[in-house]
Amino acid sequence: MGGDGRPIDSTSTDAQGRYTLTIRRPDSTALYVVSSWRAGIAYFSEPVTPGRSKPAPLRALYVYDTSSAGPAVRVTRRLVTVAKLKRDGSRDVLELLELENPGAATRVAADTLRPTWAGAIPAAAIQFQVGQGDVSARAVTLRGDSVAVFGPIPPGERKQLSYTYVLPATARRVVVPIDQPIEELDLLLEDTAAVVRAARLDSLGIEPIEGRRFARYRTPALGAGAPLAIAFSDRPLTPDALVPFVVGLAALALAIAFVVALRRKPTVEDGRGR
Repeated sequence: MGGDGRPIDSTSTDAQGRYTLTIRRPDSTALYVVSSWRAGIAYFSEPVTPGRSKPAPLRALYVYDTSSAGPAVRVTRRLVTVAKLKRDGSRDVLELLELENPGAATRVAADTLRPTWAGAIPAAAIQFQVGQGDVSARAVTLRGDSVAVFGPIPPGERKQLSYTYVLPATARRVVVPIDQPIEELDLLLEDTAAVVRAARLDSLGIEPIEGRRFARYRTPALGAGAPLAIAFSDRPLTPDALVPFVVGLAALALAIAFVVALRRKPTVEDGRGR
């Protein structure tokens, strides 16, 4: 397929799985991929930009049988990025996961109730949205406090899944649920003074990213149920939070006025007893 998604050429493989596709008028600005179908599932090669004269070699493209059973799809890496406080007191969160199917067949959902993979997010999360990744947004949904994937997950290569949500202003502390084993978990917190509590945690210092500063943390492999909580340090400027500042400023103004009054020199009329 070409850059506009239309088929350019098609062919069949020989007994050794070899094939040749021809692009008669290649576009040097376009990316091309090879796709193959098996059991209703499409498999795609890596994108390539072909030359005008020499062939563009591709890695072997594997296809698999499908199954709704087998070893569970696992999370090899989970990256949680929490942005700084917004004016309304809420925070944007981006999660990026790498999913791996350790089985020998492409995992497919058994039905509309049993997804290929599911994972929990904080109970306080609102405004959930699926981001860009290897899993189609149409195959991902939020059910209660869990993200459910109903798209196929083939074995072999890791598949990236990303999504965003918002933590409301009332979430001064958030528990990141670990409902299944995770090989590695990374945290990026724009509130660099936030306190992270976990059974095992490595602080990796402050990392600048696109002009912003994030405190970076990493955990080793975590088992299901491992504790992980973040206590934020910055607070929104609510009317109640402003009261001490207003009272302090008023007291300071009165003190300054009192000092000025004491230091004021008397006038001639004041010396005459008026």
